[in-house]
Amino acid sequence: MTSDKCIANEVPFEELPEGWAWARLETVYNFIDYRGKTPHKSPSGVRLMTASNIRQGYIDYTREEYISEDEYATRLSRGETHRGDLLFTTEAPMGYCAICEMKRCSCGQRVITLQNYGTVGPDNALFCQIILSPLFQIQVKDHATGTTAKGIKAAVLKELFLPIPPLAEQRRIVERVNELMPLVEEYGELEDAREELDAALPGRLRKSVLQLAVQGGLVPQDPADEPAGVLLERIRGQRRQLVAEGEMKAPKGGESIIFAGSDGRRYEKRVDAGGRESEPVCIEDEIPFEIPESWEWARLESVTTYIQRGKSPKYSTVEKYPVIAQKCNQWSGFSVEKARFIDPATVSKYADERILKDGDLLWNSTGLGTLGRMAVYDSAKNRYGWAVADSHVTVIRTREDWLDHRFAFAYFAGPSVQPEIEDQASGSTKQKELAQETVRNYLIPVPPLAEQRRIVYEVDWLFKILV
Repeated sequence: MTSDKCIANEVPFEELPEGWAWARLETVYNFIDYRGKTPHKSPSGVRLMTASNIRQGYIDYTREEYISEDEYATRLSRGETHRGDLLFTTEAPMGYCAICEMKRCSCGQRVITLQNYGTVGPDNALFCQIILSPLFQIQVKDHATGTTAKGIKAAVLKELFLPIPPLAEQRRIVERVNELMPLVEEYGELEDAREELDAALPGRLRKSVLQLAVQGGLVPQDPADEPAGVLLERIRGQRRQLVAEGEMKAPKGGESIIFAGSDGRRYEKRVDAGGRESEPVCIEDEIPFEIPESWEWARLESVTTYIQRGKSPKYSTVEKYPVIAQKCNQWSGFSVEKARFIDPATVSKYADERILKDGDLLWNSTGLGTLGRMAVYDSAKNRYGWAVADSHVTVIRTREDWLDHRFAFAYFAGPSVQPEIEDQASGSTKQKELAQETVRNYLIPVPPLAEQRRIVYEVDWLFKILV
């Protein structure tokens, strides 16, 4: 004898389209469940479909496992899986469903075969989509048990509800879904591409900002600024004075002067300590891009006071005198936390010029993957109050009334230099190296000093927005 029972508090929602009805899963599908029956696997035989093969709407055939013919024969007592049946995972992962495409197979412990009785429509494609929909998946999650690995029992699964459309409407729904799925897949691909672009966009925008900055396109030029040519002439005078006072060494081959010839191309000449000039050499093929009229090109050595590779010391476990290595220099900033330490007994051997100063550019000059990475030394981030670089790092030091170190960092961090680092380096494929002479001779654009400072202010502001 049957009796009516109110299930309003059980169904996912009360309102269904006219002609539709709710049905429990067990009234639509026969369950073939192998729980508690561990399969004895075999090198060949009948294909075993485990939970790891069932994905959301499709079957992954890359993982192959088999049971023997004899094992398969004993399992038939519980039922036989047919092509077109639904395969449902009850645990790890829970709730995945796909249509069986194999003529003959057997399911593992965490997979239930759902065989359509055909009483409410034979089209499993529609019901597979319903089972994968949030409407059904929420029911599965709400009725799951377990702590570390959630699962749903077959007896509970049988009681969950499916919305059942009229047979003719089922067919129309399937036809419409088949029409829309290519569009959904295309949208999914576009969405994946959009997410990939969103993830890459901040980095791309930073590169664009840096490129604009060092080409003169980020801030407008001010005619009232002292031209870079005048700045460079003053720097050369001050460098000659520093050489005469023994504060710095004279550059090999003389001071570099780069200028535009009457033909519009760039030339370079060298001037030695006695004022003798070399014959100009055309370097137009070295110039990476055009710059504003008030800017100039210069060799890095010509606008710095110190370019020197560090040296590898005798290390110690005494954490007092840090040595800055490649791993300390990240594009996100300088860090002393990964540094090793010098033997205190050898500290006195380091000349004062080797001790790092605020604003020093620390350029990774060897290695693969870290070559060309740069950071700016910041004593506020060094609780030890003292540091030197090791032999894999080149220290570049300038004066802020010559070349703002932040502008130089923007240039060497940007897309004009970084993609070319490997080509500029020498050595084998296992160990690339930026020779010290290569670093000294790098070309760098030099804006008027006031414009350098406007540029770095604008870059800082934009980078804060892009975080």
